[in-house]
Order: sequence, then structure tokens, then C-alpha cells
Amino acid sequence: MPNHKSAEKRDRQRENRRLRNRIVVGSMRTAIKKARVAVEAKAPEAEALLKQAVSFIDKAVSKGAIKRNTGSRYISRLAAFANKIKSAT
Repeated sequence: MPNHKSAEKRDRQRENRRLRNRIVVGSMRTAIKKARVAVEAKAPEAEALLKQAVSFIDKAVSKGAIKRNTGSRYISRLAAFANKIKSAT
């Protein structure tokens, strides 16, 4: 329990930011998962879903929900996965 008014405010801000970040990161993870499934199934909309996933990752980075290097790593691994599946055919 906070003992000062400013600490109470910081607690409220921290909770609001945590919930906002959860929404952003959750939607990013969902987009990544959809893209991976589509690429693996060689679905026709895989290219569009990859593009959308990268967009969600970039959005999470710009909002500060994840760090820049983490976003770059996600994008890199997603692209490598897509290229591996494409080259296997």
C-alpha cells in the first residue's frame, strides 16, 4: 500500500500502462500466430498476414510495449520461418 499521494498516482498509472501494453502485446502475438499458421499451411493469404504481423510488431515497438531489439528479433524470426517454408517446396 502506498503511503504518499504521489505513490498512489504512480500505482494507478502503472496499472493503466500495464493493461494498455497487455492489449498491444496480446494482439501482436495473435497476429504472429496467425501468420505462422498461414505460412505453414501455405495459405494464399499468408503474405498479407505476414505483412500485418510485422505491422503489429512495429506498432508495439512504437508504443513502447516491447523494446526495439525484441521487435526486430520477432520480425527476423518470422521472416526466416516464412523463407524456410517457402524454400522447402
